[in-house]
Amino acid sequence: MLLSCGDALIDFVPVKAQDGRDAYVPVVGGSCLNIAVAMARLGVPAGLVGGLSKDMFGQMIADHATASKVDLRYVDRSDTEATLAFVRFVDGEPHYAFYDETTAARLWTYKAGSIPFAAVDAIHVGSTTLINDPVSTSTLEMAKAARDLTTVSFDPNCRPSLVRDKADYGRRMEAFAANADIVRMSDVDFDYLYGGSDYAPKAEALLSGGATLVIVTRGGKGVIAWHKTAGCVEVPAPKVDVVDTIGAGDTFQGTTLVALKEAQLIEREALEGATAADIANALGFGVKCAAITCSRAGANPPWRRELDAA
Repeated sequence: MLLSCGDALIDFVPVKAQDGRDAYVPVVGGSCLNIAVAMARLGVPAGLVGGLSKDMFGQMIADHATASKVDLRYVDRSDTEATLAFVRFVDGEPHYAFYDETTAARLWTYKAGSIPFAAVDAIHVGSTTLINDPVSTSTLEMAKAARDLTTVSFDPNCRPSLVRDKADYGRRMEAFAANADIVRMSDVDFDYLYGGSDYAPKAEALLSGGATLVIVTRGGKGVIAWHKTAGCVEVPAPKVDVVDTIGAGDTFQGTTLVALKEAQLIEREALEGATAADIANALGFGVKCAAITCSRAGANPPWRRELDAA
């Protein structure tokens, strides 16, 4: 199966009330949950790893995951509260205010031997649960244990409003990147971590450090990637009427992993032997699915039946 380890939360998304006042609607989200949903909706066995509250919001998350066929066997339910995030759009980009001090997701820790990595095709880590301890260090321990037996995917999905010590955060992200086979980040993430948009030198450094595939997503400009042997691959983004971009990167991440799995390229040795055409096909599938998410409100990845109908 494919696993995604990390945040599952409630986004409060802005809407207009009938009387014209600003209001917020609770919507299930969280980057790593969205990735698990994106994978599961395509019909592959996919699960979530991490901490999930037993409270009202945690139950909303669990119900949403189950409805999308996400396996929750590796989720630890607890009495601590769920993470909440309030969303505000600035120039079309979502900005977040998080309430995440003593939550189930943030306090989750990995228990050695609890996940049979040899039976897992790939495990993804990323987002808010990589910022603070105990969950950050514990997730890194899990990634190191997993890498001996399966493919590790990593997306920092930076949330600057949660970062209190940027230097420490940068060191943590470098450690996760050094223990990943697939590294993906948005252009906004890249600028926050490294400054500017000179992607190639950093991509080459990550490949030299052990990664096999490094991907930068650039919204409407499409995707550019570097592969250990196939070199640089660029894929354009399809034209779409954008409703919002919430969950688009997560959809891309999850569906690209599914595409690699279905092409029998997700295993590390097979991924290392992939051609430029193989990589382009997987990335192209990912941007197609992300475009569908952009065409409708919220983090709502496509189901396989929608792709088949299209």
